[in-house]
Amino acid sequence: MQNGTMRAAQIDRSGGPEVLQIRDVPMPTPARGQVLVKVHAAGVNPIDTQLRRLRLGSFPRGTGVDYAGEVAALGPGVEGLEPGQPVWGFLGIRMRKTGAVAEYLVAKPEQMAAAPTTIDLVSAAALPAVGLTALQVLRDGLRLQSGQRLLVVGASGGVGSAAVQLGKAMGASVTAVASARNADFCRELGADQVLDYDSIKPGALTGEFDALVDCHGGSARQYHRMVRRGGRAVTTTMKGLPFALLSVLLPGPRMRFMSEKMRRDDMEALVGYVDRGELRPVVEQVYPLSAVHDAHRAVETGHARGKRVVDPTQ
Repeated sequence: MQNGTMRAAQIDRSGGPEVLQIRDVPMPTPARGQVLVKVHAAGVNPIDTQLRRLRLGSFPRGTGVDYAGEVAALGPGVEGLEPGQPVWGFLGIRMRKTGAVAEYLVAKPEQMAAAPTTIDLVSAAALPAVGLTALQVLRDGLRLQSGQRLLVVGASGGVGSAAVQLGKAMGASVTAVASARNADFCRELGADQVLDYDSIKPGALTGEFDALVDCHGGSARQYHRMVRRGGRAVTTTMKGLPFALLSVLLPGPRMRFMSEKMRRDDMEALVGYVDRGELRPVVEQVYPLSAVHDAHRAVETGHARGKRVVDPTQ
């Protein structure tokens, strides 16, 4: 940052990762009821790549929906926060000129919470979006109870890895579906059983599970068969949405589509899970700001082990 400017990732048009540009842009100033945050790191999520390709909306616009950093300044009327305080949060998907992938951002106090004290801020940036999704799906969508059998499809990715850990913390028996190379990783997260994408036979497991969270989407229909009558199923991906709509016409539980909602009390609940050692961030790679396009390409491969994050201080 120099002379009232900062570096930020922006796009001037929709398209692939190549449209991302790093620019010097005006430093934001917190208005009444806003907080200026110095960003230590921002997560890169599938929604970021989808928004990048979206032709609607105005340009230029930024990228990045979740972050961790420290309070740099307070706008008039903000209480309960102070400069230098570590925070993390979720901006939501509203398009704006700069997002979380920037040296600084402005947000409302309700879009952040005090960050966990047991992990560093770069690691913390991997959790807000996926942690909110997993928590809200398990608690509200699936109404998961201790002792239930939970199936997590896409268990090695951002939402999946959080769902495995939170499912165990809630007392469920967790079965993870992942690639063979990620089997040991899923067990390290706490999965009681791991099923290989390539060798699983859903027909042999019909009705075996009380609850399903589908973080993959491509094979939602076959995994839906594995949930018992009276069970619950949720998909978190756009690829799973068509089947979720169709499921109302099929035998078995209706599959719902859910995405995260920013709730400060849920961010505070995630802090508790982290500080108790029940939820840890999984960071596959940290990228400098100049390599944000590489982070987007990696996310688009769909072969994630946890999250990619961008450190704008690099």
